Amino acid sequence: MIQVKNVTLRFGKRTLFEDVNLKFTPGNCYGIIGANGAGKSTFLKLLSGEIETTSGEIIIGKDMRISVLEQNHYAYDKYSVMDTVLMGNKRLYDVMKEKEELYSHTEFSEQDGMRLAELEGEFMDMNGWEAESDAAILLQNVGIPLEKHNLLMKDLQTKEKVKVLLAKSLFQNPDILLLDEPTNNLDIDCINWLEEFIIDYSNTVLVVSHDRHFLNKVCTYIVDIDYTKMQLYAGNYDFWYESSQLALKQKQEQNKKKEEKIKELQDFIARFSANASKSRQATSRKKILEKIELEEIVPSSRKYPYIDFKPERLAGNEILTVKNLTKTIDGKKVLSKVSFTVQKGDKIALLGQDDTVKTLLFKILVGEERPDKGEIIYGKTIKKSYFPQDNTEYFKRNENIMEWIGSFYDIKDETILRGFLGRMLFSGEDVFKKVTVLSGGEKARCMLSKCMLENPNFLLLDDPTAHLDLESITSLNNGLIKFEGEAILSSIDHQFLSTTANRIIEILPNGSIIDRKMGYDDYLENKEVKKIKEEVYSK
Repeated sequence: MIQVKNVTLRFGKRTLFEDVNLKFTPGNCYGIIGANGAGKSTFLKLLSGEIETTSGEIIIGKDMRISVLEQNHYAYDKYSVMDTVLMGNKRLYDVMKEKEELYSHTEFSEQDGMRLAELEGEFMDMNGWEAESDAAILLQNVGIPLEKHNLLMKDLQTKEKVKVLLAKSLFQNPDILLLDEPTNNLDIDCINWLEEFIIDYSNTVLVVSHDRHFLNKVCTYIVDIDYTKMQLYAGNYDFWYESSQLALKQKQEQNKKKEEKIKELQDFIARFSANASKSRQATSRKKILEKIELEEIVPSSRKYPYIDFKPERLAGNEILTVKNLTKTIDGKKVLSKVSFTVQKGDKIALLGQDDTVKTLLFKILVGEERPDKGEIIYGKTIKKSYFPQDNTEYFKRNENIMEWIGSFYDIKDETILRGFLGRMLFSGEDVFKKVTVLSGGEKARCMLSKCMLENPNFLLLDDPTAHLDLESITSLNNGLIKFEGEAILSSIDHQFLSTTANRIIEILPNGSIIDRKMGYDDYLENKEVKKIKEEVYSK
């Protein structure tokens, strides 16, 4: 158990948290949410002891082991993969190394023997004899094959290092597990495995994530950081979002009878309780929801940008035809005779294990790269808008936000610009911030503003959710659902893809594609697709 008592954290004149009182108990997963800069990651650092509170205290049960998902992918480069995972239990690892050192002595003293006896006893108490096999199983579960377990960390790719660090954090079931953006850089299979692991986990988990599907799947509670306060809500992210929006709506409509408000909230809670997904945590979640008092549901002050893509005109029947697209990089054919035609109503999710190949295809489609062979034919009515994964080139001019957005469309009316930017959460003096110093999330909102002002009927969005907070992702998600044009988009956000895409194109390692007219969830479960991928990946 972790107890947070009257905790305040200040950096200079800025107060991040004030008088926070929370309790985190075993058997629950707590999702930590809040706008960018609210202090989600900082709160995890407080709990782990990496930073200290300004006032108040954090009480952790005696002898409880805390494990943190580390973000530095290079910290263990000189260690083997296996040793890195074993370091997840520092005391066990230290015992193992001291034992090895003592056994290496050519002359064995009586003192050495006594010390070894102590270490062997402690080693056994920590299930040391099963440690390496447990670590090996964990590594294989996250997708690191047996032949890589004794490699040095420096010899792995970044995505593989992320998986090893995840396995390290989970090793030997720590009492308290702190996960900051655990799904970043993970493939679908690894995310699915992690979801099931947390659902069945009997200890305490706190997680920061922008992945709504992940939060919905694993969380029994949501901790909302809002204006230096932290509020604990029962349920998952969708329950928090829907209930806070409903409460806000009711607060704005004070003329409604109190009985009507109560009935609406009670119906809402009952609906969520009845629809809990099947899992061990779902049962406890349902019990939690059934005990909610109506006064616990309060409106959030969180602000959502207004994202709405309105085509200047709808596209004709001819949208985009791609014929025999081929591209070779460093002797490897990454696109091999790729052909597809975008039809009316298509919103295509572009999948693939190699992000650089997906980005390459986007760049070819917008003319920033040239294929070795093949044709790209757009319909005459198409007006496209492109959201690049790397937007660095767009933010090199020494302009403020208002000048930047105005320069694209020759808009001189400050009132119009301020009104538009205000809807994208750039209000007051924010519009005079230089674009060169904007955060990743602010730049992403600028690029989305640009896309909206282009009034496109065809969108090409390369990982638009990467730097956005949950509020912006939710708004973008809703905007794309309403969008009346066609789109090709990529993202690692499960809910974003499952609620927007009606067709899937996946780029395989051999450069070919799988093209299926179906939703994202159906595609992931499709037996024919799985068979095709198994055959390709086995070669």
